[in-house]
Amino acid sequence: MVCLGNICRSPLAEGILQSKLPENKFIVSSAGTIDWHVGNKPDSRSIETAKKHGIDISNQKANFFNSNDLEIYDYIFAMDRSNYNFIIKLAKNENQLSKVSLILNELFPNENVDVPDPYYGLQNGFDLVYEMLNESCTKIAEKLIKKHK
Repeated sequence: MVCLGNICRSPLAEGILQSKLPENKFIVSSAGTIDWHVGNKPDSRSIETAKKHGIDISNQKANFFNSNDLEIYDYIFAMDRSNYNFIIKLAKNENQLSKVSLILNELFPNENVDVPDPYYGLQNGFDLVYEMLNESCTKIAEKLIKKHK
């Protein structure tokens, strides 16, 4: 899961997807395309939003996305086109490119809809982002569980 700073959208997506997958069968992680927040916890509004839904993301720490992630992970979900473009520029081959997609394409195939960044808004923006990510992560989890039975 990749967003800009790895403190709002991608930590929520990480926590949501993790909560929908069997424990110890999948590794879910998140990162940002800027390194400003590396080592920091998610935004308090993301933590609170997740907590309202029974998900604890308070122990997550922001990471910076790098080209090694394209080797390590099988699926990479970007929150918006800007982050998607950053990631695909790091890809070294078609296999790496094929791992990258926009997370909302799970709900709106090939429409390239962005998850809005709630950072500069109010709490309701985080709630809206949660709902979007929850729907997408449900579809992702269903596919992953089916594929890796």
